[in-house]
Amino acid sequence: MLFFRRVIKSGLHKPYTGELTQLTTRWGEQLDPESVLPEHPDPMMARLKWTSLNGVWDYAFVRVDDPSTAWRDDLGAIEHDGTIIVPFSPEAQLSGVGKRPPEDALLVEERTFFQPSIGEGNRAILHFEAVDWSCSVWVNGVRVTEHIGGYLPFSCDITDQLHPGFNTLRVQVYDPSEKGGQLRGKQRIDRGTMWYTAQSGIWQSVWLEIVPKIRILSLSVEPDADAARVTVRAEVNGRNRPLAVVVNENGAAVGAGSGSPDGVVVELGSVHRWSPDDPHLYQLIVSYGDDRVRSYCAFRTVSVEPDASGRLRFCLNHEPFFAKGILNQGYWPDGLMTAPSDDALVFDIETCKRLGFNMMRMHIKLERARFYYHCDRLGMLVWQDMISGGGELSAWQTQQKPTLFPGSWTALDDSTPDAWEKLASADGAYRTEWTETARAVIERLSSHPCIAAWVLFNESWGQFCAADATRMARATDPTRPILSVSGWYDQGTGDIKGVHNYFRPQKVWRDDAVEPRAFMISEFGGLTWHIPEHAACPESYGYATFPSIEVWRDELRTLLASVDALEAEGLSGYVYTQVSDVEEETNGLMTYDRSVVKLDG
Repeated sequence: MLFFRRVIKSGLHKPYTGELTQLTTRWGEQLDPESVLPEHPDPMMARLKWTSLNGVWDYAFVRVDDPSTAWRDDLGAIEHDGTIIVPFSPEAQLSGVGKRPPEDALLVEERTFFQPSIGEGNRAILHFEAVDWSCSVWVNGVRVTEHIGGYLPFSCDITDQLHPGFNTLRVQVYDPSEKGGQLRGKQRIDRGTMWYTAQSGIWQSVWLEIVPKIRILSLSVEPDADAARVTVRAEVNGRNRPLAVVVNENGAAVGAGSGSPDGVVVELGSVHRWSPDDPHLYQLIVSYGDDRVRSYCAFRTVSVEPDASGRLRFCLNHEPFFAKGILNQGYWPDGLMTAPSDDALVFDIETCKRLGFNMMRMHIKLERARFYYHCDRLGMLVWQDMISGGGELSAWQTQQKPTLFPGSWTALDDSTPDAWEKLASADGAYRTEWTETARAVIERLSSHPCIAAWVLFNESWGQFCAADATRMARATDPTRPILSVSGWYDQGTGDIKGVHNYFRPQKVWRDDAVEPRAFMISEFGGLTWHIPEHAACPESYGYATFPSIEVWRDELRTLLASVDALEAEGLSGYVYTQVSDVEEETNGLMTYDRSVVKLDG
């Protein structure tokens, strides 16, 4: 009866609809508008000549007849509504705006900047790490590019649009959030329970880079730990030069090679393997003509292999590795999806490591590149989710039925139009966007040693054709295990079977897939402790209540110990929910403002 009471209580919980209490992190309190996220945004591909364009911009909410098309139009001169701190979205407290664009309006963000010294034969490249959702970019009144998709980076050459002195940069944004079918993760205008405040516009760094005309456009770094070599591939905009690669370890060169940009192989003879306990990195210098890029790599393997008794396990460097994971939503009370500083990202990673976790599941969000860099250098594995979207979710199909009746998990074939209707994936445009974005996410992150597995669909949100998605992911990156469906409606594909179990006793579940897989409890826990002075809502959403924080700590430690014990029965690891409280949810190991680590004490 306790199980049903908890499920019913969770399902009947009414979202808190009042105003959220404004909480500020210590990093938000120290924010300098003249130096916002000043670190190089992409340590995997860094050049010396770059300028951050984060900071104080102007903004306006411009009402138009049809925002879904007008974001591409020349809006001409506009009257600004005020200033905004980029890259924080207008909905975020740290932006200085604190409100969402009206439904019939575009968000326009604009600033001036002084023409940089470009030099003979060089080009000025404008970079955006992420803008939510569709946008057009204008320099001095000329549209230089447009982009659709709220999570992926994009760039454009603006050299020919620049003139001496001050130049004007404008970004025109349209974002329907859940009123559209696009990828949006856990954002909702109608926030509540496990859905969080939606945001729009520029939400990651903007920067200007001066590069040679003949240059490297992108890098793919493919270390092979078993063969003790690394292959570096580059997309370039000229084919008449060799690509040169130097590998450094602790400041000294240990290997070098040159050849076609299609692939330069550097043999090292032996390598120092990376692990969470020993996150050893090698530095790379990659040159193409006059272009020089700094990057890095590490050597390790991730796989699913049988242990000595024949059970399939998640393995690191060919040894069974018990993944003690924690769910990371990547939300902040003052910055929403944008961490208030680099140090804030580091704090979350280091705190979770100190508490005994060796893996984060990055949940339904692509983080900024520096998050993965810090996981690389600090030694935190990441299981990376793809971003969900689609139509309006059915609470019965995606939450209540699978929670109450696990037998339903194998009764749905997700390759049929009927299933797509049930799982909010009937729109072909959404299915195309999901597939193209998932492929791009895998390509973008595949050089990071911290990335240990790809998680394709979560709790059936927008799920479709998981077997096809798995084949796509494996073709894009054959080096990492795949968790095709985390939660329920498993299709028997991938390398890992992952279940969500918040209400029943934990155990190792039987797997009836044709091809055997490792087993993972990919979400569980969610034990709630509400600290009013550090909470965004006066009440909380969670799965259990406790009389005191001491009892909460005891219950949590007992729960984690009981799941640790399942390793002997074949469990490959788990993901506890979650890193921090988020808005109405107070099931974090830390409060939303990161002021209290609840497990300490």
